[in-house]
Amino acid sequence: MTTIKTVGVAGSGTMGTGIAIVAARAGFRTLVYDTRQSALDKAKEQTRAFLEKSVQRKKLEQAQLEQIMANWSGTTDLAEMAACDIVIEAVFEDLAVKHELFSKLNAVCPPHTLFASNTSTISITEIAGGCGRADRFVGIHFCLPAQMMKLVEMSPGINTSEDSFQRAWEFSIALGQKPVKTQDTPGFILNYFLIPFNNDAIRLVEQGVAEAADIDKAIKTALGYPMGPLELLDLVGLDTQRLLCDAMHGLTNEPRAACPPLVRRMIAAGHLGKKTGKGFHAYADAKMFGA
Repeated sequence: MTTIKTVGVAGSGTMGTGIAIVAARAGFRTLVYDTRQSALDKAKEQTRAFLEKSVQRKKLEQAQLEQIMANWSGTTDLAEMAACDIVIEAVFEDLAVKHELFSKLNAVCPPHTLFASNTSTISITEIAGGCGRADRFVGIHFCLPAQMMKLVEMSPGINTSEDSFQRAWEFSIALGQKPVKTQDTPGFILNYFLIPFNNDAIRLVEQGVAEAADIDKAIKTALGYPMGPLELLDLVGLDTQRLLCDAMHGLTNEPRAACPPLVRRMIAAGHLGKKTGKGFHAYADAKMFGA
């Protein structure tokens, strides 16, 4: 069983940046790939800001921060991912995009490299079917914000070997995460509940039942959640929520998973959430959660 020492993260958006923090913080050499250097620069800046806040909160020492940053590197050259023992994909919820990425990764990565997807709605078996190494492919779904949430949902595809799944499971524990095993079904455990739940909150705004701030306050106060559903949606991004809804609704025909019209109007207006400064709430900066 090959020991995982170098972790690749494909995609430096909100989720990819968080996953990379988890890996680098756990002591793994972490290589983040993106097609845009500007996105990598932003991810590195956000990573340091998050870690600096951890130092301020006495959760890290300055020397630890510098070591974590030394573990972190970025690249726009996909060929450099050949150094990775596992590559975790964190790009758009679009099967064609994922197939294209994994096909290219398969051509450059050595046979021992495990492939994993952070997808939460698309079938692991379907994604693996376009990667060239379906037996070495696992679903590893981190929760947002990945750098603060411990849960990971681990899903084998139909062709995933037991050895590959065991390697991925042990890796998730080495990251300091808490894995649970799920079957390869839409939404796994968490998003099966969360996508319809968040859509219900959107529809309360859409119907004028209450303001977004009051809905979030009610949920946090009554249910003890650290973040309200509309705050979470702003962090996820309304454009991502639309993709999640379209994928899950297309697979399940669950009415509550259908994308609310308000989401599409907000996207058209450029109100995508925290990354654009306005979503259901307004934001003064684009710092990642916890920074």
